Amino acid sequence: MPNPIIIRGGGDLATGVAIRLHRAGFPVIITELPQPLSVRRVVSFSEAVYEKKWKVESVTATLAADFTQIDSILAENNIPVIIDPALTLLTSHILPLPTLIDARLTKHFTSYELSLAPLIIGLGPGFTAGKNCHAAIETQRGHNLGRVYWTGSTAPDTGQPDGDPRRVLRSPADGVINTHAQIGDFVTTGQLLAEVNGQPVTAAMDGVLRGLIRPGLEVGKNLKIGDIDPRGIREYCFTVSDKALAIGGAALEAILAGTGKRGNR
Repeated sequence: MPNPIIIRGGGDLATGVAIRLHRAGFPVIITELPQPLSVRRVVSFSEAVYEKKWKVESVTATLAADFTQIDSILAENNIPVIIDPALTLLTSHILPLPTLIDARLTKHFTSYELSLAPLIIGLGPGFTAGKNCHAAIETQRGHNLGRVYWTGSTAPDTGQPDGDPRRVLRSPADGVINTHAQIGDFVTTGQLLAEVNGQPVTAAMDGVLRGLIRPGLEVGKNLKIGDIDPRGIREYCFTVSDKALAIGGAALEAILAGTGKRGNR
């Protein structure tokens, strides 16, 4: 197996990172939960957990049933997705990990021993270079989006979504989600989009439904379950976002710079 880049998480931002690295010629492995909760799932490699294969912008991710299937998936120029949320499976076969990118966007401090990998890259809030990662990448929209920090921390979580907060759909209760709309649909204010435990989720603004969590999943109260794009451009629902591409470019910078710092090519 070539030295792969391990990416924790297969959501839309992680997928943007994976695609940029894959197109640059790096072998990539994604680790995921048994039941991912991606909102922009059309452009998330996490969907491979449910569908076995998932294509985003001509790049295909394939679910690996176990570690032995990873090499064959890489040989097909695809991205393996393996269910290994705690990295237990990978670290039992590869230690130290070659390069690790935490792209789960948990937005809180994640404890890592820096010896786990020669290069650990943390995305978003909760990462401090030299403390729980070697490089931290800013994910908050604004002047610093995509900056790579080799010292210091990324901006703390504001608790607020980018842009108009009305665009975010949240679960009104604990329970199973049933959906009444599809990603890519044009929606209007007050339209019923989903139900959780019998409680309605309606649109608070006009736009195109850019993301909606997979129906039939168990969700918790206040969990983000959907996203409306007021720009109303349907095509944007099915391609990697500008933000994800910017962060992917930053990850590529960090890997190349980190390789130089380690004295390897």
